[in-house]
Amino acid sequence: MHAATDRLLRLYLESVEPAVPLVALWAHGSLAAGDYQPGRSDLDLIAIVDEPVTMEHWRRIKRVHRGIELPLADKLHCSYMARQELSDMSTEHVTWAHESIFRRTVTAVTRRELHQGALELFGPPPAELLPPVSDAELAGFVRADLRDFWLDRTRGRRRWLRDIWVDLGMVTVARATVTLRDGRLISKREALDVLAEMGAPENVVADVRARRYDTPAPVLSRFRRAKLARAFIRSAILKALA
Repeated sequence: MHAATDRLLRLYLESVEPAVPLVALWAHGSLAAGDYQPGRSDLDLIAIVDEPVTMEHWRRIKRVHRGIELPLADKLHCSYMARQELSDMSTEHVTWAHESIFRRTVTAVTRRELHQGALELFGPPPAELLPPVSDAELAGFVRADLRDFWLDRTRGRRRWLRDIWVDLGMVTVARATVTLRDGRLISKREALDVLAEMGAPENVVADVRARRYDTPAPVLSRFRRAKLARAFIRSAILKALA
């Protein structure tokens, strides 16, 4: 593991364990999948706690995250799931992400990632605590996410001038396509290869790859990139949902 990342995770665990009734701590996403890029990838964590998060726990969680003054600390995101609430995928859990605290669900994709290969940082593995996700539940979530979130976002133009929307949109439709077609979850690196197979604009794929992996960047204006990415993503979503 990257040295600064390892140091951050160790300090976080030392700080959060006395702050909440911690049962387990797992990493998923790029760090667990072996596609982690320091400074670019988020550190996606799930903490299982022994009781529902109270307002006092809420305050302690904020203090823990705000008190970590290490490189990459702004990339550390964690949802705190009470073990009594693990079976209901509609439950919104206290989450620290993007330097703020709020509630959100832990999706079927995240749950399946944890079962497939979580990085276990503390406590028992996901298989001992977290109910499994069926193929139907996984496909249902992916379809709803494409239909209700991503397809709607392709109706506007301005957001596609931003790197984050191009990067996430391109990778998401590739990963979703594979999941709906084969029932598999793939990494972001694999998704970039899949985009070529899907007929994505080569210069847009190269642009996304360059930001994530420091490969040569194509000469491509933001306006041209936005038009190409938006059109491809919309088309790919409609095909995946057909």
